[in-house]
Formats: sequence, structure tokens, C-alpha cells
Amino acid sequence: MSESTLFRSEEMSLVQLYIPSEIAQPTVTELGELGLVQFRDLNPDVNAFQRSFVSEIRRLDEMERFFEKQLEKSEINTRALTTATYYARARSAQEIDDLEERLREHEVRILQMNTSHEKLQRKYLQLTELRHVLRETAVFFEQAESRQDSIRNLFDNQETDTAPLLERDVEQANFDGTGLNLGYVTGVISKDRLPTFQRVLWRSLRGNLYMNSAEIDEPITDPVTDEVLEKNVFIIFAHGREIISKIKKISESLGGTIYSIDESPDKRRDELLEVTSRIEDLHNVLSNTNQTRRAELLKIAENLTAWFTIVKKEKAIYHAMNLFNYDATRKCLIAEGWCATRDIPVVQNALRTATESSGSNVSSILTELRTRKKPPTFHRTNKFTEGFQSIIDAYGIARYREVNPGLFTLITFPFLFAVMFGDTGHGALMLIFALYLVLNEKKLARQEQDEIFSMFFYGRYIILLMSIFSLYTGALYNDVFSQSLTLFKTGFAWPSNFTTGQTVEAISLNQTYAFGLDPTWHGADNALLFTNSYKMKQAIIIGVVHMTFAICLNIFNHIYYGNKMFVWLEFLPQILFMESIFGYLICLILYKWSVNWWELDASGNHIRNSPPSLLNTLIYMFLQPGYVDPKDQLFPGQGPLQMFLILIAVVCVPWMLLGKPYYLKARHSKHQYETVAGDEDVTFDHEEEQDGHTSANEHHAIDDEEEEEFEFSEEMIHQSIHTIEFCLNCISNTASYLRLWALSLAHAQLSTVLWEMTLKIWFYYTGALAVVGLVFGFSLWFVLTCAILLGMEGLSAFLHALRLHWVEFAGKHYLGDGYKFEPFSFAQALSTQ
Repeated sequence: MSESTLFRSEEMSLVQLYIPSEIAQPTVTELGELGLVQFRDLNPDVNAFQRSFVSEIRRLDEMERFFEKQLEKSEINTRALTTATYYARARSAQEIDDLEERLREHEVRILQMNTSHEKLQRKYLQLTELRHVLRETAVFFEQAESRQDSIRNLFDNQETDTAPLLERDVEQANFDGTGLNLGYVTGVISKDRLPTFQRVLWRSLRGNLYMNSAEIDEPITDPVTDEVLEKNVFIIFAHGREIISKIKKISESLGGTIYSIDESPDKRRDELLEVTSRIEDLHNVLSNTNQTRRAELLKIAENLTAWFTIVKKEKAIYHAMNLFNYDATRKCLIAEGWCATRDIPVVQNALRTATESSGSNVSSILTELRTRKKPPTFHRTNKFTEGFQSIIDAYGIARYREVNPGLFTLITFPFLFAVMFGDTGHGALMLIFALYLVLNEKKLARQEQDEIFSMFFYGRYIILLMSIFSLYTGALYNDVFSQSLTLFKTGFAWPSNFTTGQTVEAISLNQTYAFGLDPTWHGADNALLFTNSYKMKQAIIIGVVHMTFAICLNIFNHIYYGNKMFVWLEFLPQILFMESIFGYLICLILYKWSVNWWELDASGNHIRNSPPSLLNTLIYMFLQPGYVDPKDQLFPGQGPLQMFLILIAVVCVPWMLLGKPYYLKARHSKHQYETVAGDEDVTFDHEEEQDGHTSANEHHAIDDEEEEEFEFSEEMIHQSIHTIEFCLNCISNTASYLRLWALSLAHAQLSTVLWEMTLKIWFYYTGALAVVGLVFGFSLWFVLTCAILLGMEGLSAFLHALRLHWVEFAGKHYLGDGYKFEPFSFAQALSTQ
């Protein structure tokens, strides 16, 4: 068994479990606590509602749903999930039944209180509306009495233009015109429906009514929906029983409520006093009911998280068991799943523990199956490596046992970030933030976090390494908040005799600054020109080395997957093509750096020509093969060497294009010949022997994946695309690494501008103005540094480093066509639900 490392994914085994039905639940419980087995669905054609344990899952769902709604409605928060509750064991079937009975008792009590509360609330609503009706109608009756004469004239004037359209209609049949006895209807209706109510009445009764309304200024709560409603009190005067009946029907159809009140003012006053008294009593009863119900819900809320944790674990168990199959006698459950090979003894121990704790005499059986199925990819990570592995997994899950770039990302990702973000001061601020997250990780993990902070917390170790590498590159650039530090003896000296405004040139002391950029360059007129050239060449070197390393990782994949010929047919032409062009460019850069181009002879003349442009050298290497202008020549024999390198690059193109497809064609033809020959030589005894060895796996062999048919034309098309893509990407990806230069330059310039515009300007003032200005300037500088240079620039550098790893690095070797190992785990079930 190989040792577990991050270099490759874990070795996986397909295991088959035979679990007796009586110990199925405790066995799956033990496996859920371990989180080491990913179960396969053995019933892919069975509908989700027709699985074996659907009824149990529905029962558990009902146990959750009611209390969640009640607590949410009452705005009561449940207790946070504690570590002890999180890791509490799953319960037995008897304990689940007891829990269900306990929850049902609580549910019955809550339902009884809800029903009582709803009845009391409805009665309270009716009394509140009646109270407003009694108050407002007293005013309406007074207005009606004062306008009684005008109302009578309205109905008596049959011969005027205001008479009803039909003089002898049904409502007028019993009206003799000698006297008028007005009826009235009082009630409450929704404010939104009042205009509709008025229009319908006017059209239905043809204007034979007198109506008045007033808004209720007190909020009315619906007892069913708990919504606050706006309502109006109305009173309608009309004559005739038929009209009064019609008004009531229209009101009720529009959701209005009719209240009968007496005509006598004294009786209305007595009724108002009585209603007010009943409302006060009812309010006290409602308050007590609410307190009792809330106390009950608070009592439930204290234990509800623990109860629901148990319920969710049980649901996860039954969901997992729905993936299993019954044997022919339905006395045993058969499960299949993937498990890390080195974890099989742990799983077997868990099966024995489940059997012993259940007191059963029949134990579960684990069998390791041989299969051609594609296993899942499982990288065993810890809290430090988890974030870096997530960066790779976001691009694509590695193929099973493929070289995992996540191991190298631990170093390359923070380093490339730091190349773009290099500043010792900014790195120190980031380090403080990272150390806060790392040193308080246990405390912060227990707290509830928002989405943004949780992302920072998840990547705390990524931020830690990025800040450490930023300190290093910042020291290399000699950049601390856009300022420089003189820690060692400088290699230059400024002349002492010069006039103001005169351009002076530093004098070389023939020594080199011990580490990083010489501080003499800081503030020089040609500092940008120097750092620009240095960082651009540095980006090319880092990029080519990074991509070369990625190409070399193909060797490990080819050898592991048994394709050693691919090392000669794919890796070798790729690395030769890459190094013959861009590897040569790196050598030119290093050679140019190592030569003193301004060295003088004894006569004071320059020994060498001025340093040539490497970009022009690379261009003319292809435009004029084999020829180098003597003025631009770096070393003797440069022309023939470049011609030889171009020939190697040209030869590598058909090598990559044709070698692999024709090799695969020859291997496929040989495989077909061996298969046919082997089938003819198989004897009957050998067949029996094979049947004896594979009978246990016979049902499983049917599901094994078939080998893909080889098609030479498709392979040629695929290899042509791959060859063209590789050759073009060698150029474009190398240029893409220039982002290291561009972002580093932009970060340094932004830091310089921020320093000069917010803080440096106050150094020229004195007195109180200087003090106030420095305080204000420092505050502004610090806020903008954190917001722009750490926040925005940090995010920009992070995204660019991410792109370099996904496209330029992973694109050279990473297949990324696997699928993730997702074991059955209670921890995962509790975090997702």
C-alpha cells in the first residue's frame, strides 16, 4: 500500500457490503460517523418516491416542518449548534420513536394553544370592529337626523329630475309617499374595497341610498394571516326591506362584516361601555395565552437544535439506505461504494463495532471488488492544504491518481501573487490580518459568519503565505510603502559638487548591494526605466520556468498510466520546442545580465558594443535564420546556434503531430490480434477456473465500463488540435506572464502616488497646520492603502495568479476530467441541510 501524499490522489477500492437487515441502521450510522465510504446507487432506474425507505424519510420531514414554521412565526431563534451536539451519536429506532412521541406531544399542545389563540383573536377583532362601529355611527346618526328633511325630500320628489328612473319598481311597491321609515345597515369593510362597494351599491340601487363612512385609525390584525389590515366603518340609510337585504348581500360578497346596532343613543352608549369592558378582559386573556405559548416555544427551542440534529442524521441514514439493494430473501441489504484502500481496515472495524453494539450474532461482510470502473478522486487534505486544493478543484477535479498540481500550488501561488504585490509594508499589514485569523481560528469557527468573511476565513492560510512571500519580494524590490530602506552598503555614490536643477549621474563604487534593489535607484530619474526592464525580464524567466516544470510533470503521468512511449512521442518534442525558443531566450537574458557591457580597456574605450535588444534578437532569429548582425551579436557562434535551435523547433511539430496517433494505431492493431488469438486458445478448464474466481463479482461485471473504440481519424484530429494549441500557447502563455511585470509596476506606482498625494505634501508645512495635516493625511493614506492597495490590488493580484495557475500552468499537463470523492458523512449532511 502506497503512502498517502498530496502528490497523487488516494488509491481507491470498490467495496461491497452485505449488511443484515436487523443491524442495517446502526451499521450505516457508524459509516456516517466515519465519513469514509461513498455509496453507489444500485437502484438508478427506481423513482425517488418508490424507494424502500421513503415513508421513514417523510415521517422525519414532518417532525421538522411544523416547529420551524411556529418558531419563525413567533420570531424565536433556536440555540446554536454546539460541538457536543454536532458529534452526538445517532439514535436507535426506539429512541427515534420516543423522540417522535415527545415532539407530537409538543405539537398537540401548540396546536391547541394556536386554535384557542385564533378564536380569541377573532373574537377580539369582532369586538374591536363593533366598538369602532358604535363610535362612528353615533356621529353618523347625528348627521342623518340633521339632514332628515333633505333625505325625505329626495325620496318624495318623484316628479323632479332627481326621482328614481323607475317610478313603480319592486322597491317602491309598498311606498305610499305619505311617510318614510328609513332602514340602515352598519358594518366594516376593507379600505381597498370601499370604492368598489360604493360603485356597486350606486348602480344596483340606482342612487336610492344615503351612505357615510369613516376610516378606523387603529390597526386591525387578521387572526389567520397575522397581517395588519386597514378598514373603514360604513352606515347606509335606505328604505324597503328588499333594498336593505340587497345591501347586506353585497357587503358580505365583498368581504364586509355587518353589525346590528340599536337606534336608541342610550342603548348604543351602554353597549359601547359593555364592548369596551369585554375588550379589556379579552386583551388580558390574549396576553396570557401568548405568554403561555411563547414559553412553550422557548422551552422547545432550547432542545430543538439537538432534536433536529438527530432527525437530520436519521434522514441521512435512510437516504443512504435508499441506495442499497435487498438480496433475494430480503433479509440482507447489499451496498457498494468507493473507499480509500488504506481506510478499509478502519471501515471493517466500524462494521464490527456496529455488530457488537447491536448485540447481533450475524456480522456485516466487506468484500473488495475488482473493477474497471473509474474511481473517484480523493485528496486527503488538512486545514492548511485545504484552501490550496480548492483552487485546483475549482478548475477541475484531477483524474484518478493523476499528478496533483495542488501540492506545488502551496508555493507557486503565493509566490506569483507576491511578485505582483511585492511591498514589505503591505505584506506586513496582510500578515497581521492573516495571523489574527489563524491564531483565533477556533473561536472564529464557532461564530456565525457572513459570506464575505467566511471566504477570508476559509483561505486564511493562503493569505498567510501570500503575506510572507510579499515580505520577501518587497525586500527584494526594496519597497516599503513606496519608500526604500538602506540596510546594506550601497553600490553607488552621488557626486557632491552640483548646482540646483543639474542632472547628475551616480558614481559606481564597484560593489553590489547585498540583497535586493540598491536604494540609490529610489528617486532617480531613470529608476522606472531600470525597474521596468528588470521586472519584465524577471516575468519572462519565471513564466518559462513555471511552464517548463508543468511540461515535465507529464513524465510522471505517462509512466504511471503505462504510456512510457508518450514520454518520447509527446513530452520530448514539447520540451524541445519550448526550450529551443523560450529556454534560449532565458539564457540570453541571464547572459546579458552577467556581462559588464560598459567595461573599458586600458585606453578608456568600451570593450563591447552596446547591449542589444533581446526582443529584436528573437524576432530576427526567425526572420533571418543563421545570421546575426555583428553589432547585435552577444557571443561568437550565435548565428549557427540559432539556426540549429530553429531546426529542432521545426522538427518537433510533425513529431508531436504524427508520432502519438500512429503509435496508438499500431498498439490498437496489436491488441486486437492478441485478443483474437487469446480467445482461440482458451480451454474449457480455464473457463471453469475463471468462473470460480469471478462468480462473486459476476453481477458487478455487467456494470463495468466498456473500452472506447479507437478511431484513427478522430485521434488525428484531436492530436492536430493539441499540437496547434500547444505551439501557439507557448507564445501566448509566455506573453501572459508579463502580467507579473505589469501588475508589479502598477502596484508600485499606485503606492507612490498615494504616498505623495496624501502624506508627503504635509512634510513641507510647519506648526499647527502641519500637525493637523499629518493626522488627516495619515488617516486618509491608511484608509486608502487598506481599501485600494490591499483590497482592490490584492484581489487583482489574486485573480491574475489564479489565471496563471489555471491556464498557463494546468493547461500544460493537467487532465482534470475526474470526479470528486464525496463520502457519506454526517458532518456533510448537517452542513448542507
